Amino acid sequence: MTSHLFSPITLDGLDFPNRIAVAPMCQYSADDGSASDWHLQHWMNLAMSGAGMVTIEMTDVERRGRISHGCLGLYSDANEDAARRALDAAKRVAIPGTKFGTQLAHAGRKASNQRPWEGGGPLGPDQDPWPVVSASAIAYADGWQVPHALSEAEIEAMIGRFAEAALRAERAGFDFIELHGAHGYLLQQFLSPLSNVRTDRWGGSLENRMRLIVEVARAIRRATPDLMLGARLSVSDWVDGGFMPEDGIDVARALKDVGVAYICCSSGGNSPLQKIPAGPGYQVHLAEAVRKGAGVPTRAVGMIDEPHQAEAIVNGGRADMVALGRAFIADPRWPWRAAAALGHDLRVAPQMARGAYLAKKWSAA
Repeated sequence: MTSHLFSPITLDGLDFPNRIAVAPMCQYSADDGSASDWHLQHWMNLAMSGAGMVTIEMTDVERRGRISHGCLGLYSDANEDAARRALDAAKRVAIPGTKFGTQLAHAGRKASNQRPWEGGGPLGPDQDPWPVVSASAIAYADGWQVPHALSEAEIEAMIGRFAEAALRAERAGFDFIELHGAHGYLLQQFLSPLSNVRTDRWGGSLENRMRLIVEVARAIRRATPDLMLGARLSVSDWVDGGFMPEDGIDVARALKDVGVAYICCSSGGNSPLQKIPAGPGYQVHLAEAVRKGAGVPTRAVGMIDEPHQAEAIVNGGRADMVALGRAFIADPRWPWRAAAALGHDLRVAPQMARGAYLAKKWSAA
């Protein structure tokens, strides 16, 4: 049996052995942006999973861009050194062909928050909060900080910080970069009319609202021309009057024109008023629409956890890859189970081969 999920794919010259991606998942376990021993074991674990694409968590380009005190960054020499240490270890144990990328981001008005297990809301006065920034001076929700609206000069400086972080990612040894334009963080705050009411060249029309993410992508491509660049978008705000799928197609087309090789199609995150019809594969139609409308490879994500479901998405031409997050937390060897279920030869490290038969046994049960 030939599995489309396990067929290779090449994106901008970078070869992946299969269409399975680990979706970026914040761990909230860094020390002033620096990867910790938690990241060391986490990345090594993902490296042995069998996924062809491992995208580590949201990685912030400046200190004030972190969601929480525990968020990962690439804004200092210490961050770069710590990332290199953990990535080197992951690559040493990785199944051959596995590629590693980091997701460059800035939380914008959703920064200065508690870790999820601490409550997740804005940091209190006694929790070392910091001022937040955004496209416009509009708070995310009641009780959240009103952000400082970035000036023209500050926007230009922000573009430079993304490029500097890309250079750090390259020196640390990452194979690709993913640009985070989703989930209500800074780049989406500029994209969405719900959070961007500017009247200068960074706001108003969609062409103006997408200017920041396009210029950031262009700057990263100039700084690191040898690294493949992808992007994640929230293709819909799920709010009337917000960012819509047709907008997402236009943005994806513009990003493709400046060298972005794929779009990971997510949604939501920019408004507490969102009404998301969550369910298995609830965002796949967005990946399909962007793939067809923009002519760019897409990665589907969102409540995809069953092997035949993932196979059908790729086989049906609805997306070029699938990304899983929670499924990898629940089952760090998910690709083993998928391979067994789909009749594909398992890709396992020789040290783990003695357990591979159980994946076949469990899949047949």
